[in-house]
Amino acid sequence: MRLREITEGAVTTFARQGNKTVRKYKCTSGDRKGRIVAKAATCSAPKSVKKSASMAKTKQSKGSTMSAKSQRTKQVNPGSRRSARLNRNRKKSRSRSKKI
Repeated sequence: MRLREITEGAVTTFARQGNKTVRKYKCTSGDRKGRIVAKAATCSAPKSVKKSASMAKTKQSKGSTMSAKSQRTKQVNPGSRRSARLNRNRKKSRSRSKKI
C-alpha cells in the first residue's frame, strides 16, 4: 500500500516549512476540516483537549496580533508567496480535469 492511497479525507497541497516549500495535506472532513497537516493520518486522529484549551486561551489574549503577523507573512515572505502560487495552479488544473 502506498502513501498516496491512504489520503481519504485529505487532499495534497503545498506549504512553507522554514525556508522550503513542502507537500502537506489539507483535511477535507472531521474536526480538522480545512487545516493543513503534515500527515494525512492526522486528519482523523483524536483531538488533544489540553492543546486545544491552551490554543483557545492564547487566541483570546493574542488573537489580533497573531492574525496581523500571519497576514504580513503571507504577503511578504517569498516562501509563502511561492506556496500560494503553486496551490493556485493546482486548484486550476483540478477544476479543469473535473469538467472533462
